[in-house]
Amino acid sequence: MKQHYEFEAIEKKWQRRWEQSQQYVVQEDSNSPKYYVLEMLPYPSGVLHIGHVRNYSLGDSVARFKRMQGFNVLHPIGWDAFGLPAENAAIKNQIHPEQWTTDNVAIMKRQCQRMGWSYDWTREIATCHPEYYRWNQWFFLELYKRKLAYRKKGKVNWCKDCQTVLANEQVVNGCCWRDGSVVTQKELNQWYFRTSSYSEELIRDLQLLPNWPEKVKTMQLNWVGKSTGAQIKFPLADKEDIGIDIFTTRLDTIFGATFIVLAPEHELVSSWINDSSQNSKLLNFVKDNQTQKDGNQLKDGTEKRGFFTGHFAVNPFTREKIPIWVANFVLMEYGTGAIMAVPAHDDRDFEFAQKYELPVKVVIRPTAETLHSEPGKVFQEHGKLVSSGIFSGLFSESAQEKMADYASSRGFGRKFSTYRLRDWGISRQRYWGTPIPIIHCGKCGVVPVPTKDLPVLLPRLESITVVQSSLGLAPEFVETRCPNCKGPAKRETDTMDTFVDSSWYFYRYTNTSITSAPIEEKAVKRWFPVDIYIGGVEHAILHLIYMRFFTKVMRDLGLVSFDEPVESLFTQGMVIKDGAKMSKALGNVVSPDDVVCQYGADALRLFIQFAAPPDRDLDWNDAGLEGCFRFLKRLWRLLYKFKEIGRSRTGVPKDPKENISERDKSLIRKLHQTIRKVTCDLERLHQNTSISAIMELVNTLYDYMNGPNPHSNLIQETLERIALLLFPFAPHFAEEMWEILGHTGGLRLVDWPTFDQELARESVIEIVVQVNGKVRSRFSASPEITRDDMENKAFRDDKVQGHIQDKTVEKVIIVPQKLVNIVVSKT
Repeated sequence: MKQHYEFEAIEKKWQRRWEQSQQYVVQEDSNSPKYYVLEMLPYPSGVLHIGHVRNYSLGDSVARFKRMQGFNVLHPIGWDAFGLPAENAAIKNQIHPEQWTTDNVAIMKRQCQRMGWSYDWTREIATCHPEYYRWNQWFFLELYKRKLAYRKKGKVNWCKDCQTVLANEQVVNGCCWRDGSVVTQKELNQWYFRTSSYSEELIRDLQLLPNWPEKVKTMQLNWVGKSTGAQIKFPLADKEDIGIDIFTTRLDTIFGATFIVLAPEHELVSSWINDSSQNSKLLNFVKDNQTQKDGNQLKDGTEKRGFFTGHFAVNPFTREKIPIWVANFVLMEYGTGAIMAVPAHDDRDFEFAQKYELPVKVVIRPTAETLHSEPGKVFQEHGKLVSSGIFSGLFSESAQEKMADYASSRGFGRKFSTYRLRDWGISRQRYWGTPIPIIHCGKCGVVPVPTKDLPVLLPRLESITVVQSSLGLAPEFVETRCPNCKGPAKRETDTMDTFVDSSWYFYRYTNTSITSAPIEEKAVKRWFPVDIYIGGVEHAILHLIYMRFFTKVMRDLGLVSFDEPVESLFTQGMVIKDGAKMSKALGNVVSPDDVVCQYGADALRLFIQFAAPPDRDLDWNDAGLEGCFRFLKRLWRLLYKFKEIGRSRTGVPKDPKENISERDKSLIRKLHQTIRKVTCDLERLHQNTSISAIMELVNTLYDYMNGPNPHSNLIQETLERIALLLFPFAPHFAEEMWEILGHTGGLRLVDWPTFDQELARESVIEIVVQVNGKVRSRFSASPEITRDDMENKAFRDDKVQGHIQDKTVEKVIIVPQKLVNIVVSKT
């Protein structure tokens, strides 16, 4: 053993051994219970950053812990290799996306291996390989057969900088989720997946996910956005065969509807622009007020702008004519893109009515239960109906039921639920993605590529630029023959959204070599559900919704037999430096390679898991990293000192509870308490407190070794247990430590240490004594102390007596083994 901790030599030594022994290749025929540990796969658009290190170190600590507990662990890795991040980086660096991606995969793989993460590299995938993306195409064709994939022309989110369409989920506050540029509206033919068909399931099945963060489930619930109410048809005054469908959750207010408001994109608005005498003014208003997909128009303080169309609708309940307006605060993304405006009972409608001098009609009055409406305020609560025809006098809840039944019986309405979730636009007008397997034939129309002709290979374009539909510039790809009529035809030039790749990749890990289907049913049954999935909360309404949708589609295709793919989800916090999220744009990135060169992978792994609770943001600081490095060096010196000193005493008594000193007992107690705590905390993914407990144990051992008569065999046992406890966090160091302590074969087959509750039990505990909730004294006692003894000792305490003399004791509150609170009168 060398005196100094040479981390680079130690880490490379064990990485070589792990690779040579294929230590982390999964044994499919194992009789051990399975455990599937998964982290979100990385984009190879650059190199690993500290955020990756945190994510993958957390997952690796779980994988190593579970292996030691006797589980057969699947811990795979792959590359989300298609998509704009890789393509944009390639264009910026003037290199082909395929070469850029391949080079980065090689770099990132080397970085992963240098960190010592225990992946089964035999299952590595890259989504840009034809053997993978052919199954994206297969899924597309299966969805197309079932009318779950379709093409339509309409307004879409357009990112000018990325030169492509974005799904609604990829628009954040009106901007592109990737680069922050402003998203505009553009009319294009696009391919969609019908995610809306699964809206109810996506909400309902959240109850199947008790081990998902409530924050993520709430975000998904709000994004799918179920609203229950009624759909009512308001016929046009001049064309009663044409109606405007209105969805409302407050049907009880319909007698107070004094105008209709349409979104600028509403189809009726388009038709009126073409035939109205005011077409130029209406067209100009629509152009100036195109709604965005982010809902900013609904925020308080946004100026409400409107334009009267010159048309009227008929309120089917009152038979009154009411004017139809177009306004910027109504979104096509919500309901039907049309609302009935009830200004007396909606703040937004009232503001609009005030601005344009439209009538306000009160139809709901407060009741005793709702108290009173504030003067000058719009009354928006439920109450008692007035001026509402035959429904006057009813209360809101019962009125809504009766009014919906009334509308249904007369054919102009029905009870209805609507969802905020819209279908997933998967078309991307870029090169680096899965080609959509569709052929456009002048004679046959839209023709799916026959399954036998998959994969439709992505051609290699020698020059890639940020232009719409790069594939359209490759005639050898575009020009083809129709599979039906054999005549000349053209291939679809859009590629698929990269989130299609990542919606099912975790199934492929269970068998990456199968060529007859996307997944092997037997392998999926063996490994699913994923036991723990670790990644960023930023994907809550992106990847995590798409993957759930895909699983439900796969279930309906007969590929899987369950509804949800992930048992437990863990969202780690971000890495913060200088007060901001670590990013290249801010220039505050720390290179993991530089850290590993200076401190080693184990020190980095320790710090990244110790510095903050895993679900909280982590403030990067060099002092904390240096502290973790010093801890490893200190433990190394402790190990070196033990090996150099040799055995000062021989043999540990067979029963360590007897015939040993109090110092020995104290160390044994601390050892078993630490094993108990680390075991419990790792089960809860509290890596930071696990590492802290190990550090405390090392400090205790240090003091013990420097005290009188240290017991050599007890030191050996404690160091061995420290090696086992440290293995999930600093595996190279732990392996070397285990070998130095005289063991061969490494830690691969060594069980997780167990603890003895009796040995972990404190010999003396501290009892707190309070008087009226204020601490007045403390005393030491045996852990077996009874409630009566606790009370008697508290009352005999001199300090306590001074606070209770001449006062009446009203009650005594006892928390066993912890606290006595004496409640006395204050007089």
